[in-house]
Amino acid sequence: MLAIRLCSFLLILPACLEAARILAVFPFPGPSQYINVVPYLKALASRGHEVTSINAFPQKKPVKNFRDIPILEVFNNYNDIINDLNDPMNIWEENNFINKFFVDITRSVLNNKEVQETLLPPGKDHYDLIIVEALRSDAYYGFAAHFNAPIIGISTFGTDYNIDELVGNVSPLSYIPLVTDGFTDRMTFSERMTNFVDTTIAWLNYRYVHMPEQEKMYAEHFPEASKRVPLSELNRNFSLVLLNQHFSLSFPRPYVPNMIQVGGLHISHKPAPLPKDLEDFIQGAEDQGVIYFSLGSNVQSKDLPADRREVILKTFASLPQRVLWKFEDDQLPGKPPNVFISKWFPQPDILAHPKVKLFITHGGLLSTIESIHHGKPVLGLPFFYDQFLNVRRATQAGFGLGLDHKTMTQQEFRATIERLLKEPRYAETAKQMSDRYRDQPMSPLDTAIWWTEYVLRHKGAYHMRVAGQDLGFFAYHSVDVIGTLLGGALLIIVVTAALLWKIAKLAGLGSSKKKLKEQ
Repeated sequence: MLAIRLCSFLLILPACLEAARILAVFPFPGPSQYINVVPYLKALASRGHEVTSINAFPQKKPVKNFRDIPILEVFNNYNDIINDLNDPMNIWEENNFINKFFVDITRSVLNNKEVQETLLPPGKDHYDLIIVEALRSDAYYGFAAHFNAPIIGISTFGTDYNIDELVGNVSPLSYIPLVTDGFTDRMTFSERMTNFVDTTIAWLNYRYVHMPEQEKMYAEHFPEASKRVPLSELNRNFSLVLLNQHFSLSFPRPYVPNMIQVGGLHISHKPAPLPKDLEDFIQGAEDQGVIYFSLGSNVQSKDLPADRREVILKTFASLPQRVLWKFEDDQLPGKPPNVFISKWFPQPDILAHPKVKLFITHGGLLSTIESIHHGKPVLGLPFFYDQFLNVRRATQAGFGLGLDHKTMTQQEFRATIERLLKEPRYAETAKQMSDRYRDQPMSPLDTAIWWTEYVLRHKGAYHMRVAGQDLGFFAYHSVDVIGTLLGGALLIIVVTAALLWKIAKLAGLGSSKKKLKEQ
């Protein structure tokens, strides 16, 4: 009954809210980021809002109330950049690399012809709300100041020190790891030391290397807005941040009121039927079941070194299960008959299939969430960024295992697959996690829509903004209070010591005079 009332309320709600003009900025060239948000943007359009989306993956068919501004320039050298991520780098070099990448993306957006002609001229257009991918691209937060509109951020991986600053959230370094370090919330002392040092270095690099570049672009492309609102104020004044995360997917942690967990935003609760050839192949597996293998959208199986591909092929050929392999070429030399290859698979629909028993994955967050949603154990082969963290969390939680794809042997690969398939605890844990994740009062998509329209209804919902956003570094961390208390304590100690010294000196002087009199 409650669910029916809630659905009725959600259906009636659009009539209570005027349609808004929304500008969405999601230009990242990795498909998974846009896959995560496009159902949300389309849902807003379906509710009567006019959505203009700056992105790298324009719709193939027209969508009502939805306009694309394609930024295809972001694909320049993208494959080379992905390959360079595998090169060894220290933490400072890694942050320089990542920050340069996002500076180039931001520059591509602001230099795009359609953006410059339709969005940047003063008074040319108007938007009621800005929604952005909140990932190291501060300059285009300037659209919020340019249109005098509230801004909502979406983080496709959860939060870190950079996302925290948008709304004044706190991530204690004692148990909140840096995404790229691959630690969990249960860190050893040495891991906490590493986490503290790496986060400090990342913050310093962002603040003093990356931000000056963003501030230059902001001043160049939003000259009037930059005079009114400095970027340092703009990127601390978000109305809302939607996080592609949930405590049931990772671990409990603190969030301020305007940080909302919507992990699995992109997942439909009604899996679509599979194509006939795919369904027939899966059904042919009978009781042995099916393994699904995909390295996601950024890493392509066809680019794996020959020796790594050989290990995978020989392992699959030795298994009684059938295997679906996302492989980006039409032909796979040496492909055994129990392997079905395709350049693309409807991944959530495959994971929903009862005959699919195991997901071999790169460990991307979207794939991890989909595996939990559908209750499938995972074997993680991480390549970069948060994938190591996601695989380690899967191992810690007990619904998966991980291997190093660079060094694993055929024996290790097969033994790990067999362990995950034969030991019931992995499938049982995956099912338990799925039950916990699904046990929510509203779906992630409905939650995101409700809070987005809440911001519109309440003109930015600035009453949710924490007071800490108005404090400087020293006041926020109570350094001034601690300094005053320590200074006061030190003053008391100094004054007390001086008094004692003077008393002792006077006592000594009195004693000396007494001795002289006695003589």
